Amino acid sequence: MHTEIITSELNFKAVRSSGAGGQNVNKVSSKIVLIFDVSTSQGLEEDEKQLLQTKLKTKISQENLLILTCDEDRSQLKNKRIIIKRFFEMLEKALVKPKVRKATKITKGANEKRIQEKKKAGEIKANRKKPEF
Repeated sequence: MHTEIITSELNFKAVRSSGAGGQNVNKVSSKIVLIFDVSTSQGLEEDEKQLLQTKLKTKISQENLLILTCDEDRSQLKNKRIIIKRFFEMLEKALVKPKVRKATKITKGANEKRIQEKKKAGEIKANRKKPEF
């Protein structure tokens, strides 16, 4: 992943924020929409693109666009910084490959201990029965 190339590929759109805001809400476009095209990105390798498309499939549209929005702050610049930070955190989290689980055998001692505990439990249950004369 090449962050400089990816940063240059990001598209931003300023939109009017929803919700309460009084007279200012109809004039100021402080909400930022980040649009990133996963399939045509030069900053990602093919295996990384595939990994992103599988892990972030709920956030990626049918046109392979990753769309994020931010309207936390009243400043357009602060919202832009927040959304870029959030975008790269999401990418890093999605590109982490899980460790391959190695199958291991149960040790002899652990198996013998388990069998002994089963025998002990069986004896306790057998001692609960009424004695036969």
